Amino acid sequence: MDFRKMIKEYAETPISRHLILELLKDYQSPNDKISELIKSEELISIRRGLYITGPKMDLPTPEPFLIANHLRGPSYVSLESALSYWNMIPERAYEISSVTIRTSKLYKTPVGRFSYQQLKIPYYSFGIKNIEYSTKQTMLVASPEKALCDKVVLTPKIYLRSIKQTQEFLLEDLRMDTDVLSTLDTKMMELWIKNAPKESSLKMLVKTLIQL
Repeated sequence: MDFRKMIKEYAETPISRHLILELLKDYQSPNDKISELIKSEELISIRRGLYITGPKMDLPTPEPFLIANHLRGPSYVSLESALSYWNMIPERAYEISSVTIRTSKLYKTPVGRFSYQQLKIPYYSFGIKNIEYSTKQTMLVASPEKALCDKVVLTPKIYLRSIKQTQEFLLEDLRMDTDVLSTLDTKMMELWIKNAPKESSLKMLVKTLIQL
């Protein structure tokens, strides 16, 4: 039985142990077969009960952002990872940063580090975009506006109290470009503020963006 053929149509998303056991139901010891597939690098375990196909399979694999969505859900990619994705900051983010309604957590996996920080509903649910990477891969990513708000909300000891301080935070600390910042939808951001943590900081953020 050719496991590669069986798994091929699922390879672009993280695969649950339940699905793999279903595919291996004709094996006498499917759990032993899973261990064998991991040892031979045909499968990679990214956390208990969740896998992606390994390099030996030579199949398309899920994008890191989609892996992040599946590792700890519900969640969406945000903070530096989303800011980098939208070309709002010059640095490439090496750790995939996400927001979740569950408790904060860090996963160190064979395919990278994935961090999660907690935010509460209803603020959590604002400004999430569905990004279609391929027909089988749709990723949840914060909009540019939400990623920036999340950065303010979740950065410890950042309380924006003046336009000057906010400009320094955006242009010097985060090294953002004024042309990019001027494209942000401040009207949309204003709608989120009443349900957001650090309400006064976000008000100052919006006020500063309007004046840029």
